[in-house]
Amino acid sequence: MNTKISIFEIDSFTDHPFKVNNDDSLLELAESIKQNGLLNPIIVRRENNGRYEIISGHRRKCACELLGYSEIECIIKELSDEEATIQMVDSNIYREKILPSEKAFAYKMKMEAIKHQGKATCGHDVHKLKSSDIVGNSSGESGKNVRRYIRLTYLISELLDLVDNTFLYDKRYYITLGITSAVELSYLNKDEQLLLYETIKYNDATPTHGQAIKIRELSKNKNLNFNELENILSQNKGIQNETITFNKSKIESALPYELIKRQKNYIEEYIIKAIEYYNKRKDELEL
Repeated sequence: MNTKISIFEIDSFTDHPFKVNNDDSLLELAESIKQNGLLNPIIVRRENNGRYEIISGHRRKCACELLGYSEIECIIKELSDEEATIQMVDSNIYREKILPSEKAFAYKMKMEAIKHQGKATCGHDVHKLKSSDIVGNSSGESGKNVRRYIRLTYLISELLDLVDNTFLYDKRYYITLGITSAVELSYLNKDEQLLLYETIKYNDATPTHGQAIKIRELSKNKNLNFNELENILSQNKGIQNETITFNKSKIESALPYELIKRQKNYIEEYIIKAIEYYNKRKDELEL
């Protein structure tokens, strides 16, 4: 049975791994709720302190807050901690866009919940070897992939952000780190990861999978240091950040004459702004 609950009595799920961004999609959701109402009530469970915890519907709650609503329609469920975690992950894992970091922490939370369920019911961890397969089955992933994603949770936040960059930004303009490389690097200790991150920034390049394996091996043998990292990453200069070249005469023929006489950086800025303007107008015309 649905019931309306004060928004101010509802808390986010503890350590909720999925980000709620105040972006255009959230504004579109808010507008949809304003026009059509909340078509799908959020799911909550009652906390020991009398408040409520969201199981599913963080974005819907946030959209209702943007609209200034004081109440929101809810479905109240009686769930254990483990059941709540599993349902929270399952209700979010099929989002259209999920960052590697979100998937990593979500899988970790669900696998720990499944393992705990096994211990609670049988007195020992019956899912020790297959819990990752259970997690993967419900989301269309192999158990191996689930374990690879969970390894990402051992990365420092700075390196994990570089993995997310792979899905957020064009790698021609941002430093990105592939998942397979990141899995290897997750075995480094925190100090080594910080040293690696500083070296990545200095060289403006990240290790390939083969280089990440070599870095992990150096760490295992206690031979990892700045010089070794510098030697490895310096090989990638000019590879990961290739320069795009154009025909000079063709470019100049399309530019205002007074701009050509100015410094080169003005031309670059002009071209970038022209492209941005073109993309903006293109999007507006397609609406």
